[in-house]
Amino acid sequence: MALRIFNVLGRELQDFTPITPGQVNMYVCGPTVYDHPHIGHAKNYITFDVVVRYLRASGYNVLYVQNITDVGHLLDTGEDRILRKAAQTQSKPMQIVETYTRIYFEMMDRLGVVRPDISPRASGHIPEQIKMIETLLRKGHAYVANGSVYFDVTTDPDYGKLSNRHVEEQESGTREAVRGEKRNPEDFALWKRADPEHILRWDSPWGEGFPGWHIECSAMAKKYLGDTFDIHGGGIDNIFPHNESEIAQSECANGVPFANYWMLVGSLTVDGIKMSKSLGNFITIEEALKRFRPEVIRTFMLSVHYSNPVDYTDEAMEAAARGWERLYNAVRLTRRAMNSAPAGSADGNAFLAAVESARRAFTDAMDDNFTTPKAIAVLQDFTREVNTLLNSGTTVGLDVLTEIDRAYTDLGGAILGIIPAAQAQGNSGSAQREAALIELLVQMRAQARAAKNWAESDRLRDALASVGVVLEDRPDGTVWKIVSNES
Repeated sequence: MALRIFNVLGRELQDFTPITPGQVNMYVCGPTVYDHPHIGHAKNYITFDVVVRYLRASGYNVLYVQNITDVGHLLDTGEDRILRKAAQTQSKPMQIVETYTRIYFEMMDRLGVVRPDISPRASGHIPEQIKMIETLLRKGHAYVANGSVYFDVTTDPDYGKLSNRHVEEQESGTREAVRGEKRNPEDFALWKRADPEHILRWDSPWGEGFPGWHIECSAMAKKYLGDTFDIHGGGIDNIFPHNESEIAQSECANGVPFANYWMLVGSLTVDGIKMSKSLGNFITIEEALKRFRPEVIRTFMLSVHYSNPVDYTDEAMEAAARGWERLYNAVRLTRRAMNSAPAGSADGNAFLAAVESARRAFTDAMDDNFTTPKAIAVLQDFTREVNTLLNSGTTVGLDVLTEIDRAYTDLGGAILGIIPAAQAQGNSGSAQREAALIELLVQMRAQARAAKNWAESDRLRDALASVGVVLEDRPDGTVWKIVSNES
């Protein structure tokens, strides 16, 4: 089965054929760095992290570009988000940008999101934006008005093709204040005249000003990926006006299609309500990480198809934590068994067929428009089979255990990012060191039980439970499992 992607541009599932065989060029709209990243950002960038991981695992060379918006993203009032934050905190605008850019990357690192190959900043590409604006003016798709430059939507008959919105249906004033200087209320700013109090400003052929929000993505995508590239990603909330404006200005300037495949991520709500600071349901990634492991957050986000909305609730997160714990405990038991398994083959060789079956089913799920819920379900089914094998009393050879661990590492680790590597650094040291310390405490408890020192036995059991390690006493010994680190 070949990879198929639901292309929002055209609203249909299409076979994926890159422009250059073996090479995928991909652009994803990045954050506006004026505040802490929130769990909505987590959904968006975990999604495209998995897309990039899967494409690379499938043999593609991927050039992944994700911008940093540090100028030009305006509120409905016309006020720059970064300038408003700077005024509120009595900081310089670039202090705000540097602070929240670092925090953004730190949060992505903690979530296991692989960094983009290129993270260009809007403020670092003013010449490229001015050049594209000049091209649009020369071709008659833009006009100058009182030091600002606007794109004339009436000159693009395809305007609205991504969002299926017609010009006559659109509301004026979206994302920016309406000025009488615009020919049409739907026209959007390519360059804005800087008022005397506006700090972020650059020289241009039209006077001092700053770029509009949409032009940055078009200019930077062109610079690093060419006039036409393979995949454009972003959030569904930005389909209009941002993505629609990107297409219009790029295709009118370059004369060729902008991006061949458009992937847009569904929105995120909290307890069924759109996230908002004013409502008190605004949850930052840092806050979420205080309650849940990064693998649990990733599991939650990937348990719903990327194009669908998802509701963040305590119950849903706790369910994701339980699902992840089942997976990881099977991985832990497998790696533990590898330490004492007989070399070479032994009973359980027939299980290799189950390993290959899981790999094929996982690939089929991912090839079907990156359907991660099905991919996770495959791992869950595989885990039930692994647990049955490991608890059957069968002597399983190292070859078989190695293949089981490799399947978890390749599928759940390298692609989905929800299975830590055997030597990965965890919250309190390496997974190997953590397991060794737990084993030591379990042995100490076993000695206390043998001596009928029940008080010491209970103390050790309770101490382990307090840090998320649950013990289960069986006839053949005590086994342990890790549960969520929710506080």
